[in-house]
Amino acid sequence: MARSNNAGAKAGAAGAEQAKNTASERITKREEDYSRWYTDVIAAAELADYAPVKGCMVIRPNGYAIWEKMQAALDRLFKETGHVNAYFPLFIPESFMKKEAEHVAGFAPECAVVTHGGGKKLEEPLYIRPTSETIIWSMYKKWIQSYRDLPILINQWANIVRWEMRTRLFLRTTEFLWQEGHTAHATYEEAEKETLQMLEVYRTFAENYMAVPVIPGVKTEKEKFAGALRTYCIEAMMQDRKALQAGTSHNLGQNFAKAFDVQYLDEQGKLEYVWATSWGVSTRLVGALIMTHSDDNGLIVPPKLAPLEVVLVPIWKGADEQAAVLERANKITADWKGKFSFKLDDRDNYRPGWKFNEWEKRGVPVRVEMGPKDLQNNNAVLVRRDTGEKRVVPQASLTEEIQRTLERMQADLFNRARDYRDRYSKAIYDYEQFKKEIEDPDKSGFFWTHWCGNRQCEDRLQEETKATIRCLPRIETGVVLAPEGKCLMCGTAAKERVVIAKAY
Repeated sequence: MARSNNAGAKAGAAGAEQAKNTASERITKREEDYSRWYTDVIAAAELADYAPVKGCMVIRPNGYAIWEKMQAALDRLFKETGHVNAYFPLFIPESFMKKEAEHVAGFAPECAVVTHGGGKKLEEPLYIRPTSETIIWSMYKKWIQSYRDLPILINQWANIVRWEMRTRLFLRTTEFLWQEGHTAHATYEEAEKETLQMLEVYRTFAENYMAVPVIPGVKTEKEKFAGALRTYCIEAMMQDRKALQAGTSHNLGQNFAKAFDVQYLDEQGKLEYVWATSWGVSTRLVGALIMTHSDDNGLIVPPKLAPLEVVLVPIWKGADEQAAVLERANKITADWKGKFSFKLDDRDNYRPGWKFNEWEKRGVPVRVEMGPKDLQNNNAVLVRRDTGEKRVVPQASLTEEIQRTLERMQADLFNRARDYRDRYSKAIYDYEQFKKEIEDPDKSGFFWTHWCGNRQCEDRLQEETKATIRCLPRIETGVVLAPEGKCLMCGTAAKERVVIAKAY
């Protein structure tokens, strides 16, 4: 009976292996269908799945582990700049949402509203949090009386609900995870300094942790956050050369303070309205990571955000080889503890080749292979996920070589993404040429140009090309654009330099 069960287990494992290998072969190539490739990578790497509720997603353990790494790094950066975490309710009274007219107008189409609870109709409908400015500022009114109470520097990690019509895993879902910072200040200058400081925090995180080069800039009036005085953003280029807004930081001025009558006594005893900021990033950063780095074989994760940085796959034939290889593998990995995250894949119901494919799909940065011949020569084979490069490394120096490889891979991924972005960024001065190139798969990308500042030209751009002004950039990226020029759309004297692209 025991023998029969074992045979059944092996048959089941073989069936599972065959099914998984078949699934891995279904990753669509990027050049064939980029959108399908994206969802195939998510499925193959087991990052997320579609939920029973339309537009929602289930974040699987591998995907959530990446978000946890992002969360930990960002939380550390926030706290280094003096911010603390708090939590505010998921439900927001309708009357709160209506206090700031521009704000509610901007979010009304996306809001989910609760009208009944406990089997009864509610006296006042409750909005399920689309963002938290209103409920937070209702609390700040209680907490702020004097200049001594300022600044307030609060962040919260929370879930958000926005009733999106077109959804895509991680990039745009009805419910998603994010962080939202909400700060209160005594002056405009302090609020503006905070807004720009957090924009820089996001840039640092995107480039140093995600290995994603970004363009920081300011949004146009049309594209700014509803209720903000000014919105700053970071824009990244994906491999299909579309832009993705990877983070925003808003100077809210005194709009919410006035809506909720939040005033403080200054040092001269005069009542003044408080100045506000808000800033946030979400689980769409996981989507940005996928689309910036991954390839046709599956996910690629920068080492700093990889839940598992190294996997060691032992190779053997027969019980004697298995015992010898695993003994050496356990001895080697004992030295890895505390240096980087790792796994010894000693499963005996999958072949080494299947394991290689599995960890490749899941984006583990470094794979180490070791068999009987490696034991004899005191070597191991080290494989980089991003390049596929294989090297024979002495076991005595394996730990140090892995650490060096992880550092090189982090830097190389950033440099590769930056070079790709710069290769597909260019100055443009002719609107008819732009309309042709934005539709050309070989020439599309980020277009740097001049703009008159007129909303009519901005609307025309979007209507005719489906491209938008991503930002008024605050940095130079190597694109040579004349300091002065004429508006790309209307030809009148330009006031601004802008970056235009199609976007998610």
